[in-house]
Amino acid sequence: MTSTPLAPRELHEIADGVHVATAEIWTSITTVVVSQDGRALVVDPGITVEEVESLATALSRRGWRVTAGFSTHPHWDHVLWSRSLGDVPRWACPTAVRAQERSLAEDLTKVEREAPGHDLALFGRLTPLPSTAADSSTVGASSGTVRLPWPAAPGGATASDATTTAHGGPGAGEPVVLVVEHQAHAPGHGALVLPGAGVIVVGDMLSDLEVPLLDLESPDPVGDYRAGLDTLEHAISEHGVHTLVPGHGHVCTGSDAIWERFGADRAYLDDLEAAAADDTDDAGASDDLRVTGEWVVGEHRRQLAHLRRARSA
Repeated sequence: MTSTPLAPRELHEIADGVHVATAEIWTSITTVVVSQDGRALVVDPGITVEEVESLATALSRRGWRVTAGFSTHPHWDHVLWSRSLGDVPRWACPTAVRAQERSLAEDLTKVEREAPGHDLALFGRLTPLPSTAADSSTVGASSGTVRLPWPAAPGGATASDATTTAHGGPGAGEPVVLVVEHQAHAPGHGALVLPGAGVIVVGDMLSDLEVPLLDLESPDPVGDYRAGLDTLEHAISEHGVHTLVPGHGHVCTGSDAIWERFGADRAYLDDLEAAAADDTDDAGASDDLRVTGEWVVGEHRRQLAHLRRARSA
């Protein structure tokens, strides 16, 4: 008995060589960057087994070859993979790799509960970006900017080739992908900037559906988040970005719309801190339209309770 082949996942091109697929669960967005010769970089491939496998089907049918992956941050729903996508380097910021290693046992439990059926041997098998990828020579790049070691050599690369690949770089006409690291939401959160396409892939930041979700294990979760927003804002301005891809929600196009998202997130943080300083019963209410639905409301209340406890400690 043979299983029915999965239908290919629907992809939409939002800029030259940049495609996105939106999942039903949590409105999660996968990004695929494709070079002119069909080499593909897969960013945060999906959550359910069906999503990841149908993505692999879609890429195969288009004749694209996955030569690298990238996980924007170390939360469990961003470090999944499938053998159908190939044995390739799955890059992440070194801080994120270390954080994922520490949370591996807990994360495996979450995967089995929320998205069962994945090959757990592939879960979280991330490769830290090497220091040799730091590239101040890239046009317009800030000092300390890291260039993703992709596209790989035309023959493709395996995860074991990661060290060799790291010393290579894009040739003439190939896409340049820059990694901008900050510590908002999760340790080693990495945004990808594609200067040629005017796109930034920001992971779990700047969503139109979710409020800022803080890393409550950080000594200063709000400060880290504000610093992360500042870092992303600088990258967007420096590289002329006009299209923003969040990890959950909807793609944002145009400078005005992008700056509105920054404004909304900063306003939420202002209100959250003000509410934490005022422990009256009605101070926890939020005017942010994203604070709706059981999950987001629950996260908002959890963050508020954490900040109030920190103030009283």
